[in-house]
Amino acid sequence: MVIERIEAQLPGAVLDQHAFRGDATITVSGPRFLEVVDFIFAEGFQLLLDVTAVDLETPEFRFEVVYHWLNLVSQERLRIKVPVAEGAAQPSLVSRFKSADWAEREVFDLFGIPFEGHPNLTRLLMWEDFPGHPLRKDYPLDGGDPFCTQDIGASFSPEARSLNA
Repeated sequence: MVIERIEAQLPGAVLDQHAFRGDATITVSGPRFLEVVDFIFAEGFQLLLDVTAVDLETPEFRFEVVYHWLNLVSQERLRIKVPVAEGAAQPSLVSRFKSADWAEREVFDLFGIPFEGHPNLTRLLMWEDFPGHPLRKDYPLDGGDPFCTQDIGASFSPEARSLNA
């Protein structure tokens, strides 16, 4: 399996690993991430399916950036997680994989994780002056933005909807 080959060729790069329903997952240290990407590309994982993130809210690492890969020949899937501290940048993969472009912009927009070397790291879903990043766990549930809540004539609560019906 690919995880054993990664560990043999790049000792110490894999911090943790597990498999679930045939999909392998590894956690890779940030400084070794690009080495691992080069290695798995040579192993046939040449399709980057998705880039996303998870807000962990832990003291050591705030986020995990999660990459999903597919080997088109063997149909193996590989998930790579990279712990990222608050304010730290993750290297961009856009120069190697065009499919990373919008996915990295989405992660930047919704979590605030910058990607170093991205050619156009601008907001994708929210408007340019939108305050904050909505998928962070510390983002206010009401939106926290007077821009979003001003001039609202109807409430969105279930109680108000039943009264208006």
